[in-house]
Amino acid sequence: MGVVTAVSRSKEYTFTKPVQPSITLLAGLGVEGDVHQGVTVKHRSRVAQDPTQPNLRQVHLMHSELFDELRDKGFAVEPGEIGENVTTRGIDLLGLPTGTLLHLGSEAVIEVTGLRNPCLQIDGFSKGLLKEVVGKGPGGELIRRAGIMSVVLVGGVVRPGDEIGVELPPGPHRPLEKV
Repeated sequence: MGVVTAVSRSKEYTFTKPVQPSITLLAGLGVEGDVHQGVTVKHRSRVAQDPTQPNLRQVHLMHSELFDELRDKGFAVEPGEIGENVTTRGIDLLGLPTGTLLHLGSEAVIEVTGLRNPCLQIDGFSKGLLKEVVGKGPGGELIRRAGIMSVVLVGGVVRPGDEIGVELPPGPHRPLEKV
């Protein structure tokens, strides 16, 4: 079982999201008071393509183990600084299959929709960081390590220290793809 280590939100389009004592997840919408809250896409690049697309990126989760790795490579990254809403520890987020349900605390349930597709803004935060969170696999395929995206099925308050329960979908499992 994993744990929530930090929660963040921003009412404005900012790369970094300030850490909060708690966030409230709203079913079908996302994080209350966050700029990316909504039924349809809110990320600027997605809105430019088609503003009627469903918002599969309501809640962004990032594993704090990545921050540990980045620190070892000389990058100082703290919770919320690269845009996530929920920072976790103890769960292999990137290894979860599509459709996994995550139970955050005593109420909230989110469904994993896919991988975050990191953009050049990450290098604006810290030069060279993008190549650390996006790499190439042995066959030349892109490997995205900048967290996962999800939608809210059941709302509730989420706080640091809350346990995270993992409920895998029935098989066969589909690996995460960018959303």
